[in-house]
Amino acid sequence: MKQDYHQLLKPELIKSVSGLALIARVIVDGYLSGHNHSRSVGPGMEFSQFRNYEPGDDLRLLDWKMLARSGRYYIRQSEIKSNIAVKFILDASTSMLHKEEGLTKMDYAKILVASLAYLSQNQGDAVGLFALNDHRLYSLYPKVQKQHFNRLMLELINIENEGKWPEDPNTSKNLHDRSHKELIFFITDLYEHSEELTSFVKRLKTPKNEVVVLHLMGKNELEFDYKGMVTFEDLETGARRKVDAKTAKKQYLIALEEMMKNTKNSLLANDIGYHLFKLDENIGEALQVFLKKRNKLI
Repeated sequence: MKQDYHQLLKPELIKSVSGLALIARVIVDGYLSGHNHSRSVGPGMEFSQFRNYEPGDDLRLLDWKMLARSGRYYIRQSEIKSNIAVKFILDASTSMLHKEEGLTKMDYAKILVASLAYLSQNQGDAVGLFALNDHRLYSLYPKVQKQHFNRLMLELINIENEGKWPEDPNTSKNLHDRSHKELIFFITDLYEHSEELTSFVKRLKTPKNEVVVLHLMGKNELEFDYKGMVTFEDLETGARRKVDAKTAKKQYLIALEEMMKNTKNSLLANDIGYHLFKLDENIGEALQVFLKKRNKLI
């Protein structure tokens, strides 16, 4: 019986390497089994190293000579020659701490990255992680090795949200390689003060890569389902504003729709993918986006 990953979405699990890896595995395996996908061995692979057999590994990759010599099961770990790097860039500003149903946007962002990285690693891709705000840059450059996934999980749970998104236009310089094929996912709530986020992502695009923005939004943000007098706080500046929800709702929803429409059109005009991801949406949708974009690079 397949396990519903929603039962695993708990802060204590998301904050541990084993817990986050478990959530990712349940999400990906559930999605693949539902879509009749299989783990891909892939053409053009070169032998790299041995590793212990794990349940679910392709039996065709067992090394029978090693079994005869040692009595133990080993898999021939290989690396794909396609040179596809999958990079995840996370918005680590404090606006990503917006919470709904007990989880923050950053919690969902970490689950998304963990799931996509698990799928990427199973496909033999090099996987890297970057997260930044105007206080700090977290960087883990892409590698293929299986143990690299656990290091990525550790880096992911250690990311702390601070301040705002940096306004420095040179921020993107060291985050991508213009000479190789890359699939870049930028995960953000697109909360910006002067187009610093949209300008950043546009600078990531090159003729050789695919760039996708996953725009995280909560149900309350999208529907403005508040009543009476409500005080809103800007998580990045600390500024507060008290409004009458009934009076403000129509104006807010119109402004939000206009912003999202303009942002989407602007990104698409620059050949950048845009996908609104609602916090209550099935994460399988993001996996589908990943597989489509990856296939365009192969």
